[in-house]
Amino acid sequence: MRRGDFPAAWTIAAHALTRCDPTTRDDPALPYHLRWVWDGRPFRDRDVLVRCYHGLGDTLMFSRFLPLLAQRAARVTVEMQPHLLPLFRGFPGIHRLVPFDAAHPLPPQDCDIEIMELPLALRTGPADAPMPRLGIAPAALPRGTVGLCWGAGDWDAARSVPEAMFAPFCSGPALSLMPGPTALPVLNPQGCPLDMVRTAQLVAGSGLVVTVDTMIAHLAGMLGRPVWLLVKHDPDWRWPVETPFTPWYPTMRVWRQPAPGDWAAVLGHVADALERLRRLQPAEGTT
Repeated sequence: MRRGDFPAAWTIAAHALTRCDPTTRDDPALPYHLRWVWDGRPFRDRDVLVRCYHGLGDTLMFSRFLPLLAQRAARVTVEMQPHLLPLFRGFPGIHRLVPFDAAHPLPPQDCDIEIMELPLALRTGPADAPMPRLGIAPAALPRGTVGLCWGAGDWDAARSVPEAMFAPFCSGPALSLMPGPTALPVLNPQGCPLDMVRTAQLVAGSGLVVTVDTMIAHLAGMLGRPVWLLVKHDPDWRWPVETPFTPWYPTMRVWRQPAPGDWAAVLGHVADALERLRRLQPAEGTT
């Protein structure tokens, strides 16, 4: 997956699927992110239920495959995290969109698939599934505003960067895309509102987004905004290690730690690149 050899990845995954115990499919005894759902059954001309069991960023990333699924299925229902629902109203490939309630999940349909299983089921990589654009109006921000996100939550603390290390990115207009207040000199010291549509508007209005590996990275990529992604030396499987570019998001550049835990070096390179960019694009007016 890292090197973009998706056919090889699908072969490995399909072989692993044949060894799965069918009695453990969508096992309620397992945490949602550890469950497997699709058992290989056909979905053409059937009612398909797509369950979103992983993180918000995962749902954003793999939503690109929903239109392709809809071309083959009779009807597609998507059971999605409630926070994301406002972004996906009218999204192509979704016939019915419902909030995911862990206490009361929807009953199985003709074919159930977890959203991250779609590329395996469809045997399709990102090059054949361009990301549909969300209908988001950009917020009016000063030209050249840089959206900043330094925290990746509790899932993997090693993905996060100490807030103070983002100070060099605030020499020009900057915006926090983190919830809660910040001491950084940004346009919104109170932080980003816990509202996905408003967050998307702020991302869409930013001239550049600099973020760690979290949902904001996927939102910026999905909106087609220039985004610089900061990743660990040994990043998640979806990010490359031999190139700064990724087939998942054409507008993304990946900045990787040169050694485990070395945020200082990579942030120094990013700060230098941002300063060069700002000299070429002075902050005037609004975006």
